[in-house]
Amino acid sequence: MSDTAPPATNKWLVTLAVMLATVLEVLDVTIANVALPHMQASFSATIDEVTLVLTSYLVSSGIVIPLTGWLADRIGEKRLFVGSTLLFTGSSVLCGLAWSLESIVLFRIAQGIGGAALMPLSQATLLRVFP
Repeated sequence: MSDTAPPATNKWLVTLAVMLATVLEVLDVTIANVALPHMQASFSATIDEVTLVLTSYLVSSGIVIPLTGWLADRIGEKRLFVGSTLLFTGSSVLCGLAWSLESIVLFRIAQGIGGAALMPLSQATLLRVFP
């Protein structure tokens, strides 16, 4: 993204897109908590094993968040935001289609990688749109 603010008509579209992606990411951090008992039963997993679903997302996200600024400088904020949103959305679909505990943990790692950049990029974008 350039340093100039977009035209007034685009400000609200940009804001809506950024807010939607951010809300989905924040929702996804907590939504798995509700499904843990169901996943435990479906995958015949112990409570320790099924908590990997939560931990894998948080660890992968925690690794990528500090890299967001560097990645945005290298490939651009807009490309990183769109790529992160696509990775997050695609891995969310795969989480819904997961066939084993191992697969959902792997997909949650990908989801954490995709979702990690959404929050810092959303804040940077909104600051640029509304200086």
